[in-house]
Amino acid sequence: MKIAVSGKGGTGKTFLAGMLAARFAAGGHPVIAIDADPSPNLALTLGLSSDEAGTIVPIAENDDLIRLKTGADYSGIFRLNFTVDDIIEHHTVLTPSGAHLMVMGTVRSMGSGCTCPAHAVVKALLRHLIVERDEVVILDMDAGIEHLGRATAEHVDTMLVVSDANRRSLEVARTICRMAAASAIRQVGLVGNRITGPSQEHALRTFAEDNGIALLALIPFDQGVSENGISGAPIDEEHSSAIHEIARLSCLLETGSRTENR
Repeated sequence: MKIAVSGKGGTGKTFLAGMLAARFAAGGHPVIAIDADPSPNLALTLGLSSDEAGTIVPIAENDDLIRLKTGADYSGIFRLNFTVDDIIEHHTVLTPSGAHLMVMGTVRSMGSGCTCPAHAVVKALLRHLIVERDEVVILDMDAGIEHLGRATAEHVDTMLVVSDANRRSLEVARTICRMAAASAIRQVGLVGNRITGPSQEHALRTFAEDNGIALLALIPFDQGVSENGISGAPIDEEHSSAIHEIARLSCLLETGSRTENR
């Protein structure tokens, strides 16, 4: 399974990505969670401390690694043919959740059409992870639609678009779903998050129906999850309505993946 999680910033996409990665890891699957957000914090969701997260050098900002993979003998020229298997072996971090984490980082370049060495390594690495390996891969994407413009997630099996009931969030979700549906992504689904009552649930259901988007989950607002985001306090997963709905979603995704692979 290769799953990308997207949505407007602040809607809870990183929390969903992290919890899905943890659920699949707990189920015995090898999992690689990829933080592809320019403001990475998936490490905290997966159980690493702030100090531990701070020691991770993002792939795109690892100058020695980029130079090793793309360096050429001529100034201003870099190699496009290189292997990336060893990057996965040496630059993923095992987290308390059981999932391995890789932080991609931000490619510092002029213009979206950059063909700089860092971009070449990140692109090759993402493609290798998504297309050529067997682990469950969960990508926490950029907020908004930039990743679709760069075709970062074009080879994933499923795109989960996270939105709360806010109209601005839903407009971003509409654009992401439309662009994703026009790509090679097999399944695009909406996940409602932080739902506080029937009116918000109705808003998400109506939006999904009006736009022809599959509504895969409605995650209720959970005070324990909110406290976790503020103080890092552990979530009582056994009694968490949000975690229960994410567990249901993970089962739905796993069942769908098994059906497709038959």
